[in-house]
Amino acid sequence: MKTRIEPGLVARAAEAAGFGAALSRRQFLLLSAGAVTGLAALNAGCAWGDKAPVVIIDNARGLILADPTRCVGCQRCELACTEFNDGVSQPAMARIKVGRNINFGPEGPSAGVLRMQGAWGNGLFIQDTCRQCPHPVPCATACPENAIKADPTTGARFVDTASCTGCRLCLRACPWNVINFDEQSQKATKCFLCQGQPKCVEACPAAALHYVPWRDLTGEAVPRAAVLTVVPREKANECLECHVGR
Repeated sequence: MKTRIEPGLVARAAEAAGFGAALSRRQFLLLSAGAVTGLAALNAGCAWGDKAPVVIIDNARGLILADPTRCVGCQRCELACTEFNDGVSQPAMARIKVGRNINFGPEGPSAGVLRMQGAWGNGLFIQDTCRQCPHPVPCATACPENAIKADPTTGARFVDTASCTGCRLCLRACPWNVINFDEQSQKATKCFLCQGQPKCVEACPAAALHYVPWRDLTGEAVPRAAVLTVVPREKANECLECHVGR
């Protein structure tokens, strides 16, 4: 469908923009392109209208905020996590990951589990925590069984183990590498904020972890891994119905 611009529209736009009555060819083309773009945007806005899609998964109420400058690397947070959630002292299964930013060699990798700051690393202990991503949640979108849901009380994204089939697609979809897989139960596990009272925060002796009101942290750090998510066709169709205006 072609968009027709009324004869006087460009002239009025030029006057409003301060170009005056006489337009050069370049100014005319610029204003014409701007008018077409604006009309297209207006049409898109009318298409959304009062039928704009709702957020499928509401944002969480809070999240765990880590301060690497205070972390002493004691890993008590990892122990508290697994002892509370799994009944074992097994840091490898913790939903919070503590690693040290140490690099070797004058060049060294530019990426990895930890983003290096300086050729030799700066020695900081880095706590990786679930960012409780906003919609569309990568791990939930990738799950073919809809096993990752939002807790009705805290809004935290959690794994419904009754629905989880152990396909591990959520692990590959998480940009932050903070989803675990329990080899014994063959189920995925992730941080669910301990019903609003995170045990890792309570156990930290250096006050390097804080439970704070939710805000979007997904754009404040470089993802830990490249992600190639395969979205089931049924979910892709649902997303199209939600995000494409009619």
